[in-house]
Amino acid sequence: MDYAKNIYFNICVELFLGLISAQNTGNSVDRSWKPQNDDVYLQEVSVKIATDKPVTSIVETDGICFVLVGNQLFRVENETLKQEISAPANISVLKCENNEIWAIASDGLFRYKNGKWNKTDNRKYVDLCMHAGKLHAVTRDEIFKFDGEKFVLTKFVGGYYGSDITMIMEDGSQLHADPVELGPITQIESYSGTLYVLRPGQLVLFDGLTVNQDFIDWGNLPSRNTTDLLSFGNRLYIGTDRGLAELRGASLKSIKGSDGLPVEEITCLKKGFDNDLWIGTSRGAVRKVGNEFQYFGEGMWLPDQKVNDIAVGKNVIYVATNSGIGIIKYEPFTLLKKSAYFERHIEEWGHKRFGFFHLLYLKDGEWVREVSDNDGGHTAPYLAAMCYKYKVTGNPADRAAAVESFKAMIWLNKITEHKGYIARSIWSATGDKDERGKQGSGGLPAKWYPTPDGKWFWKGDTSSDEVTSHFYAISLFLDLVAEGIEKEVAREHLRKMASYIIDCGWTMYDLDGKPTRWARWNPEYLLRPYGYMDRGLNGLEALSYMEAAIAATDEQKFKDGYQQLVKWGYPANTLRQKNTFPPETITPWDDDLAFMAYYTLLRYAKDPVLRSVYLRSLERTWEVKRADHLPWFNFTYCALTGNDCELEQSVK
Repeated sequence: MDYAKNIYFNICVELFLGLISAQNTGNSVDRSWKPQNDDVYLQEVSVKIATDKPVTSIVETDGICFVLVGNQLFRVENETLKQEISAPANISVLKCENNEIWAIASDGLFRYKNGKWNKTDNRKYVDLCMHAGKLHAVTRDEIFKFDGEKFVLTKFVGGYYGSDITMIMEDGSQLHADPVELGPITQIESYSGTLYVLRPGQLVLFDGLTVNQDFIDWGNLPSRNTTDLLSFGNRLYIGTDRGLAELRGASLKSIKGSDGLPVEEITCLKKGFDNDLWIGTSRGAVRKVGNEFQYFGEGMWLPDQKVNDIAVGKNVIYVATNSGIGIIKYEPFTLLKKSAYFERHIEEWGHKRFGFFHLLYLKDGEWVREVSDNDGGHTAPYLAAMCYKYKVTGNPADRAAAVESFKAMIWLNKITEHKGYIARSIWSATGDKDERGKQGSGGLPAKWYPTPDGKWFWKGDTSSDEVTSHFYAISLFLDLVAEGIEKEVAREHLRKMASYIIDCGWTMYDLDGKPTRWARWNPEYLLRPYGYMDRGLNGLEALSYMEAAIAATDEQKFKDGYQQLVKWGYPANTLRQKNTFPPETITPWDDDLAFMAYYTLLRYAKDPVLRSVYLRSLERTWEVKRADHLPWFNFTYCALTGNDCELEQSVK
C-alpha cells in the first residue's frame, strides 16, 4: 500500500471503532469484544538538529541538555544549539549522576552546579556511577568514592583478592605472586547492591575486596567487543557488537536479531523515562519496552544512522549521531488528535484536488500531485473515513469533506458519458502539472480519452480495483451520510455500475466495446486457467456488487444477477479467496479489496446459508492477515462477526 493510501486508512481505522456500535451492519450479532476508549497515550514526535561535526556525547537533567560537538560544548535551547562559553576544555564524556551533570575531561573531572562548571578532581576518569548512595568514579585502574568534597581511593592497603579458590589460605587470606588488578576498566555500574566492572571483553563483580571473574553460572557474552554497561532494575545489560547481554542473578542471556533486536551492533545503553530501555546502535536507535522492540532510524527520526550517545529527559529522548541530534518527544495524544494531525497536513500539503486524493512526488524541485492510475481507488478510503467520522461526530465539516469526495467519485462516471462505466483518473489539460501516465493495466499502453470541450482527459481500462472501491465507499456514503438528492445520486451510481457489469456479460467494456484488462467477473475468465487464481477474490467482489445494488434499489435485475453468481458456484469459491501460494499470486492490494468486498457484502447479505459461507471465508482470510497487525483488517472482522479481534493491540 502506498504512503498516501496508508494515510487514508489511518484516518479510517482510528474512527472505525467508535462507529461499530453506532452502525447497523444489517445483522444482529453477539459481540465478544468491548469498545475501546480513545484514551490519552504518548505519541512520538520528531525534531532534528543538524551539526557539521559528530555529536559524541549528550546529557540531560531537569530540562538542561548539553551536547558535545567535536571538542566544543553546546546547550540545547528551543531546538537550537547555543555554545557554552564557560565550559571546560578537552571534554571527552558527559555524564548525569544523581541529577547532576558531570564532564570528564583530559585534565580532570568537572561538575555543573548553579550555572557554573567547577573542577572537582585532577585525575583522568573513564566513568561514573552512583553506588550505596555515593558517587563513584573510576580511572582505568582504580575506583574512587566522592565524600562530598573530594574523591577518595577505595582500595585496601593489602590489595585486592581474586576469585581463584586455589589462592585462598586456611585462614581466608590470599597470597599472590602478582597483585590482583581491577583494571583495565572501561565502565562501572551498581547492580543489586554490588559494583560491576566492565573490562574489554569481560564483566567482573567487585564486592569491595574481591575481583570476582567466576560469578556467572550460565551463559556467555555474545561478543568480547563490549561497548556499554547499564543497571536496569533486576537486570544488568552489556552492549556488544553482536547483540545485547542480559545478566539476571548469575545467568547471562544473549539477546540478538533472532530474538527481535533490530540491530545487533550496539554503541550505547540508557534507561528511559517509562521503565523502557534505549539502545543506541550503528544503524539507528531502539526502544525496548518489555519484550517489544521499537526502531527509530535515519531520516524520519534521526539525522544520521550512527548513534553515539543517548540522553533521557521528561517524556523526551535526545539521540546523538554523527550528523546532529534527533529529539524524540512523547506528547499526549488521542486517536482523534492523531487523525486531525493527518487531516491538517492533507489540506496544507495539497493532497486533495477536486475532492480526489493524490500522492505527492517531487518533480524538478516542486511537489506535484500525481495523476494516479486509480483516482477513485485512492479517494474511496478517505471518503469512507469521513463517512465513519461524520457518523461519530455529527460535525458539519466532516460531512462537507465526505460530500466533496462523494461528488468526485460520481464525476468519474459522469465524465465518461457512458452508462455505468467509470474512469480510472482525470487529467486537466490546463491545471495539472503532472503528466498523463503512459502505462495502463499490466504495463499495457494507457487509454486516455478527451472530453468534448478538450479541457479534460479521463483514463479508461478501468479495473476491478476501481469498481470495488466505488461500491464500498458509495454504499457507505448512502448508508451513513447521504441526505435528500444525495441519496438518489448514490443509488443511481450503484445501479448504473451494477447494471453495466451485467449488460457487459459480467465485465466492463471500454469505449472500444471490449472488456478491460482486469474488470472481469465472468465465468469464462474466472473458471478457466487464465483467471483461475482470481476466482475467489473476483467472485467475492461480484457478489458484493449485487448485494449493494439490491440494498440500494431492490431491483429484480440485481436479484437475478446474484442468483446467477450463486449458480456458478461463486460463494464456494470465496472460501479460499486469500491466495497463499505461489508467491506471484500474493499482493497486498488484493487484501484491501477483499476486506472492502467483505464489508460491503456482509452488511447486506441476509440468506443464512450463504452468510455462513461468507463468514467462513472471512475467518480463513483474517487468520492469515491477523499476523499483519493492521487495524483495518482487524476492525472489519470485529464489526462483521462480533468476535474478538485483538482490539487493544489494534488500537495501539
